[in-house]
Amino acid sequence: MGVETASGRPVGALLAGRTAVITAAAGSGIGFATARRFAAEGATVVIGDFNAETGEKAAAEVGGLFVQVDVTDEEQVNHLFDTAAEKYGSVDIAFNNAGISPPDDDSIETTELPAWNRVQDVNLKSVYLCSRAALRHMVKQQSGSIINTASFVAVMGSATSQISYTASKGGVLAMTKELGVQFARQGIRVNALCPGPVNTPLLQELFAKDPERAQRRLVHIPKGRFAEPEELAAAVAFLASDDASFITASTFLVDGGISSAYVTPL
Repeated sequence: MGVETASGRPVGALLAGRTAVITAAAGSGIGFATARRFAAEGATVVIGDFNAETGEKAAAEVGGLFVQVDVTDEEQVNHLFDTAAEKYGSVDIAFNNAGISPPDDDSIETTELPAWNRVQDVNLKSVYLCSRAALRHMVKQQSGSIINTASFVAVMGSATSQISYTASKGGVLAMTKELGVQFARQGIRVNALCPGPVNTPLLQELFAKDPERAQRRLVHIPKGRFAEPEELAAAVAFLASDDASFITASTFLVDGGISSAYVTPL
């Protein structure tokens, strides 16, 4: 597929023989970039997404399998992971990546309960359901790697608040640490990917109507730009691989330095 690392180096076979389940990987963003990277590293990829049209297309591009799923529905999530195990014999990697950030999730003063609940369901409940489903297979295998998408906002406050999004990602981070510790001696690693702002359709949509808001966030990133999805995919591939064999229950920040910055370079 001609996939290269963020630095332009051709990828190898870091994940050869592994079966990876990825949620929210239909067509764009971190999920799809990771699906491409996993496949290029030799993994068999199972994509779980709500959008059948883009999901089928994404799976075909990476030579994988698509399973339509509502990640907030326990039965459907169980079916996703059971299908992967039944077809390929194992669930070795789970990248639980589903997330939304709708415009009606804003300041606590203006965010109403329906918006709060919708974000919590997709961003936090889905990670609980996917982790639980993956662990049923990984515990039997006594091996596996789970990567949950949290965010840099899980470790620091933001004046451009999305209150439910921030709370949900804090929950993902805390749950990941708990699971990473609990299952460490069963050969299972669980880590939280904490991206900074990434140049994805989600971010583009969020800031399209408010360029000033985008600029306010951009100025705080020491690297001076948003990340590209492929840069996050490289981090996920590392966490999924044996190269990260001693890393679990970690807060894996890939944020251009934003969470460590007080004053950024001019």
